[in-house]
Amino acid sequence: MSYEVTLITGDGVGPELADAARRCVDATGVKIEWDVQEAGIDVMARLGTPLPDSLMESLNRTKLALKAPITTPVGTGFRSINVHLRQALGLYACVRPCKYYPGVRTYFDKTPVDIVIMRENTEDLYAGIEFERGTEACKNLYRYIQEISPKKIKSGEDETGISIKPISVSGTERIIRYSFEYARKNGRKKVTAVHKANIMKFSDGLWLETCREVAKEYPEIEFEDRIVDNMCMQLVQKPELYDVICLPNLYGDILSDLAAGLVGGLGVAPGANIGKDGAVFEATHGSAPKYKGLNRVNPTALILSGMLMLRHLGETEAADKLENAVARVIAEGKSVTYDMKPNRDDPTAVGTREMAEAICEAM
Repeated sequence: MSYEVTLITGDGVGPELADAARRCVDATGVKIEWDVQEAGIDVMARLGTPLPDSLMESLNRTKLALKAPITTPVGTGFRSINVHLRQALGLYACVRPCKYYPGVRTYFDKTPVDIVIMRENTEDLYAGIEFERGTEACKNLYRYIQEISPKKIKSGEDETGISIKPISVSGTERIIRYSFEYARKNGRKKVTAVHKANIMKFSDGLWLETCREVAKEYPEIEFEDRIVDNMCMQLVQKPELYDVICLPNLYGDILSDLAAGLVGGLGVAPGANIGKDGAVFEATHGSAPKYKGLNRVNPTALILSGMLMLRHLGETEAADKLENAVARVIAEGKSVTYDMKPNRDDPTAVGTREMAEAICEAM
């Protein structure tokens, strides 16, 4: 059996990482027909859009992608392609496993950290419902809020930008139920819902209420909730107590980076975006444009994202084979990139291609 997969090469170091991950997935023996597509700043310069029609046509056909990092401009420029893809394809569940592999440099190498962050992908402040300061639409909304809300915006209408935070029952049910189903399928024992319901009673409060209702359907799995700021402290102090953590969009984005830091950083943090009819697998780190073309960046996160893709396809044996090979190369510590050496200036560090080759050889 073969699978057709859209390979999004990204920008910055993306193409190098995409090539490394592709070779490692191919080395498992699973037959993949790769449809290679570009996106991001590089293609923007040529075509006038960071997201060509050909890419969306490919995704609508394959329903499956492995995506290398893409630059998102800060403050100006085009909106996040990642966010657009998640919303356009209905990829409501962002799954980010944070697992410690022996040999990775981390302060938590004596702690058995193995956490899965479940981030709701389509609602919350990342829904993109924003009103720019000074525009007539923003002023009209400002005035409407001042008229109907008992709580007033204290800054003036000419100096205020507004973002909307939608949280729905259906969106919350979908992600918390996915979290429990994932826990049940993968032998996980506990689901923790994260919120700020003590302050945002009608958005995060609705989230918490809905999570509690769905939890009743899974009596065999422990359920608890944590306020988001306390959750940050808990993860740093005693991460071994947590298993599957389910969060609204913004909190999930922040805490997934925190959890990745527990296990060695974004260089070893894979990710998946799952919807009813499609999935996109990607590393959680950015495109690191200053390292473009230097064959220096750690490919582990995108390779492990390829491993998650294989699991999604039901190719469990191949996924185990790839993950075990990654773990073996990291534990050996010989053919790894500079960031995984005890001394980052270690001249024995290898490049992106060479680490991928070592993982292929380990299989």
